[in-house]
Amino acid sequence: MKLKIAIFGGSGYGGSELLRLLLQHPHAEIDFVTANEHAGEAVSEVHRNLLGLTDLRFIKPPEDVENLKDLDCVFFALPHGQAMEIAPKLPANIKVVDLSGDFRLSDPAVFAEHYGREHAAMGLQSQFVYGLTETNREEIKLARCVANPGCFATATLLGLAPLTTNNLLTCRVIVDAKTGSSGSGAKSAANTHHPQRSNSFYAYKPVTHQHVPEIEQELSRIGEWSNELVFMTHSLPVSRGIFASIYTETKTEISSSDARAIFADFYRDSFFVRLVDSSPDINWVKTTNFCDIGFAARGRQLVVFTAIDNLVKGAAGQAVQNMNLMFGLDEKIGLTLIGSNP
Repeated sequence: MKLKIAIFGGSGYGGSELLRLLLQHPHAEIDFVTANEHAGEAVSEVHRNLLGLTDLRFIKPPEDVENLKDLDCVFFALPHGQAMEIAPKLPANIKVVDLSGDFRLSDPAVFAEHYGREHAAMGLQSQFVYGLTETNREEIKLARCVANPGCFATATLLGLAPLTTNNLLTCRVIVDAKTGSSGSGAKSAANTHHPQRSNSFYAYKPVTHQHVPEIEQELSRIGEWSNELVFMTHSLPVSRGIFASIYTETKTEISSSDARAIFADFYRDSFFVRLVDSSPDINWVKTTNFCDIGFAARGRQLVVFTAIDNLVKGAAGQAVQNMNLMFGLDEKIGLTLIGSNP
């Protein structure tokens, strides 16, 4: 089986990773990939890592998307606000995976508050299934449309889902998360320019990050969530990776081995979650679809550490994982990527 696929927004880092993964996927055939300013250019001229691997050229987004009936799946790797303009026009037979934040939040007022715009397609939003594969696998299998989670949300939710589902938490939860510069996108800005970033460390969007309501919405869906969430994001002087330290307090005393057993049971069918001794390292997950999770405990205090590649498990890799499920494929196909050492 070959799935005919289109990628809307292929010039950024998310689009680049989708291309890298789908070009070697045994069941994928990329029909076209769009990019406004790079339209007409060879994909391998923009993404030099793909030189010799594809003859695709970027095209302008088609104006008659309602006629794209021969496609099986569309990926949106566009800036926030653009997928909601295109997705409602697609034929009903096409499955959709959106990597932006357009369809993650079910409350239009919350969306407007955190994304700074009114939602233009709330009628379609109800058809989108939240795409955190490890907590929503069965719904994703039946979905036509999937809203891929944000990168910080993925790292946080994978660290909290087993505890929330088992109703183990009390008090507030503090998430101290750090990300590499690729999370800011392919276009450089003052705070992502290499001379500024390479020897720097700072917090940004303190307690106002757009992934906060997404995290709380999903935690409420999967378990008993009534805790206060303190969520802080920081800029790391690296290009790839997210590392989250999640500080919790449990209802009874818990050891690291107890926590590991709870997580091992919860993720027993999840190939891409790996449990490690003590702390994970973003180097171990870089360019892979794995989430590594470690623990530290003292009494009722439990710290969960998670590490992912923000562009793979935090974006394109999880999107392909969801596509696999949507089409009845093994979710690991095309994603058993091996990291490097060092």
